[in-house]
Amino acid sequence: MGKITLYYAIVSQPSRSVLLVGKALGLDFDLKSVNLFNAEHLTPEFVKMNPQHTIPMINDNGVVVYDSHAIAAYLADKYGKDDKLYPRDLAKRAEVNARLHFDTGFLFARLRFLYEPILYFGSGEVPQDKVEYLQKCWPLMEAFLEKTNYVCGDEMTIADLCCVATISSVGHYAPIDPEKYPKLLAWLKRMAELPYYNEANGIGAEMLIQSVDDSLVKNKAKL
Repeated sequence: MGKITLYYAIVSQPSRSVLLVGKALGLDFDLKSVNLFNAEHLTPEFVKMNPQHTIPMINDNGVVVYDSHAIAAYLADKYGKDDKLYPRDLAKRAEVNARLHFDTGFLFARLRFLYEPILYFGSGEVPQDKVEYLQKCWPLMEAFLEKTNYVCGDEMTIADLCCVATISSVGHYAPIDPEKYPKLLAWLKRMAELPYYNEANGIGAEMLIQSVDDSLVKNKAKL
């Protein structure tokens, strides 16, 4: 069987979460970069595979899966040597699923609300209300980590890998207060110590933040 093909962009937080999951599982993807700014995700060939025309997307020898969380769950179920990353116990799995939905509905959604107008629609400002809206996630993350090393207990799961890809993309735009959220910052440090973290996520997160910085400068000059 051939390699799993991953359609992705290194600056894309959802793409990086799949890269992290792949590394954790020891998978070697056939990487296909998709340039969103050049509308490569809107080609007829891509839309035929994925009507939502989103990245990341995988083609696992004919099985096409899109949505980063669906991909993460699929890969962990199919290729995990055990069920630590995505527990089969229904109660534990429900907790992991809840954190995945937290990433979708809270973390990533609010990061997107903040960044998308700057990156795609020419905004030259960082609205404080959107910053504060994103920062409302920090006490929730602190609560998840109150008595554990990871967001669903003392074992790392795909929920950690998905959430860290988003939070690491925030940078200086929605800072995390070290006095209020020490457990969140300790978790971020713990995740950054993974041997594959920088390659799969750290570099891309910094590239995204730099892209937002550059877009702000360019958009302000136009305005």
